[in-house]
Amino acid sequence: MTESQAQATAERELCGLVNGLAQQIADHVRGRAGTLGLTAPQATVLREMTGPLTMRELAGRMGCEPSNATFVVDKLENQGLVERVAHPTDRRAKHLVLTDEGAVLRGRLIDLLAEESPLAGLTIEQQRVLHGLLEQAVARPE
Repeated sequence: MTESQAQATAERELCGLVNGLAQQIADHVRGRAGTLGLTAPQATVLREMTGPLTMRELAGRMGCEPSNATFVVDKLENQGLVERVAHPTDRRAKHLVLTDEGAVLRGRLIDLLAEESPLAGLTIEQQRVLHGLLEQAVARPE
């Protein structure tokens, strides 16, 4: 086997593992979200709401277009879980913030997501190493 063939094989196997892990995480989020009456995208929004965010910031965290995030946020806003407030420094923008009810539900979701997580078999240090390697792999040169 040539070096380029070995590299291609290693890359294919790694891609399979990453895809498998992504699917396990998606299934886990979907299952836990369902117990709270949420869809997986709604759970993802709540999980990512670590503080006030613009729609663009939220969409970046979700890995989707802002219009897709808007659709999900609209539903959460109608449920009284998220609200749009004036951005403190940009009058053209809105910040998304959790309501009190949304913060309580987010806390319950975070606890549920921690139960039997696909990453639970890794120590915190192993998760940090994996995070660093994945971050390095997806980094784009500017």
